[in-house]
Amino acid sequence: MPDDLTKTGKADDSRINIHQDHEVQYWSARLGVTPDRLKQAVQAVGPMVRDVKRHLGIYS
Repeated sequence: MPDDLTKTGKADDSRINIHQDHEVQYWSARLGVTPDRLKQAVQAVGPMVRDVKRHLGIYS
């Protein structure tokens, strides 16, 4: 189910939804990778931020 951008609240900072452009832009900037690289990483290891960071070699 897509995000409802009209509702405010705590963002889900543990998952990356590559089907939402704003999330792809946010996470690629935050992780310092291109949107394509981010999508490849999510497809390889799933949407969990910790797994994507590990896959990209980001250990902070």
